[in-house]
Amino acid sequence: MINNLNSKRTVTVIEGDGVGPEITSLTIDLMRASGAMFDVELAEAGEVAFTKGIAGGVPQDTLDSVSRNKVVLKGPLATPIGEGGKSANVTLRKTFEMFANIRPARELPGIPSPFSGRGIDLVIIRENVEDLYAGIEHMQTPNVAQCLKLISRVGSARIAEAAFAFALSQGRSSVVVATKANIMKLTEGLFKSEFERIAKGYPNIESSHILIDNCAHQLVMKPEDFDVIVTTNMNGDILSDLASGLVGGLGFSPSANLGYEVAMFEAVHGTAPDIAGKNKANPTAMILSGVMLLRHIEEFTAADKLEQALLLTLEDGIHTFDVPGTGAVGTLEFSEAIKLRLGSLSSYPTKTHSPLAMKKLWPEDVDVTPPSRSKDGLDVLIETNEEAQVVAQKIQAALRDDNFRLTMISNRGTRVWPGAPSNATQVDHYRCRFLATKKSRWSDETVSRLLAQIGGVYRWMHIEKLESYHDKPQYSKAQGED
Repeated sequence: MINNLNSKRTVTVIEGDGVGPEITSLTIDLMRASGAMFDVELAEAGEVAFTKGIAGGVPQDTLDSVSRNKVVLKGPLATPIGEGGKSANVTLRKTFEMFANIRPARELPGIPSPFSGRGIDLVIIRENVEDLYAGIEHMQTPNVAQCLKLISRVGSARIAEAAFAFALSQGRSSVVVATKANIMKLTEGLFKSEFERIAKGYPNIESSHILIDNCAHQLVMKPEDFDVIVTTNMNGDILSDLASGLVGGLGFSPSANLGYEVAMFEAVHGTAPDIAGKNKANPTAMILSGVMLLRHIEEFTAADKLEQALLLTLEDGIHTFDVPGTGAVGTLEFSEAIKLRLGSLSSYPTKTHSPLAMKKLWPEDVDVTPPSRSKDGLDVLIETNEEAQVVAQKIQAALRDDNFRLTMISNRGTRVWPGAPSNATQVDHYRCRFLATKKSRWSDETVSRLLAQIGGVYRWMHIEKLESYHDKPQYSKAQGED
């Protein structure tokens, strides 16, 4: 898919935890039986790394292997719950900036679902490194936590470019961007606007926007209407699992994580330790992830051959024990049935695939410089249980110069001053908005004096500078703020 592969085509294989080793090894066996030529370099991650005290779950030897080989086939990895180690999956994605998560959802023969017969064949493309999942959180008071939602221009442009390039590589006709830009006008709005800019470079692919809540609704009502959906990280996490449920569940859901240097292919289900080693695991998602890997390394013939053998096996009524109905077999028997059908065709066609050619985008390619920018004021977040009217009186009394004036106080995004007392429940976390009386009076020194004056009466924990670009405010207003 991305033309940076070593000619040797060595694949780093992380077998994973629980059922991971058994479904990963049979997937490699089937990939090779399909005629694909590649070498394997085994590497460790997950539980075995955590037991060695590696907090990120990925040993340096594994990181070195991934850096060398650029292509990874990964089984499911266990993640510690609670305090301690971090997700090895996240470590791998972020270390190698695999910013695009590709999650196909296709109706499969013989796999019952509430939508059987509808011809579902869609792909969710999820931005993989930004948004709320950047993981920047703080307890701002003992009773209020904050998580920062970071959306960058380059991150939005990259995932939009990936979505259109992927659609082009599979001959798909439309890409929909799903956002909540009607509420989060700056963050989700930036994601939407970058999508619309990138879309102009793909005039032969239909593009449109849908609100994320309506997208979830329409996926349940008319899933066959969707082709490619691109969305932000958390929205994509939710939608991709929803889409998996439309076609039989996570056991049938392959995925790819793509960056400019490294690509990782994995099933998205868990480790299922209760059935590990019992010949009961469903390897379908892992096999389909292997098919995606083969297309990535441009082994298109082998990929089509393996996909068709799997589809024909399911079409013949052969499946693992997690699927209702007769014809259930064990993991190994399912694999052997697929192998016997290599070279035969199912009645479910395979799409024609071409190499994925993503245009590489860097901040200097997309970042903009506003024609002018000005400092309007700042928001200061404070901790108190006092009523808003009291807060306003105390702060105004504490101000010893006229560089800034208090214009608004909000609580959980709703204006509570000035104006009549709010009926909304108020917590110990207020946002106090100060506007500069004259923009020429704004300086780091005057801001420091303001914070010192506020700090004399309340504990402040966070400030945000308020700026306008070309006289247009680049900050949101509170509910009820003029």
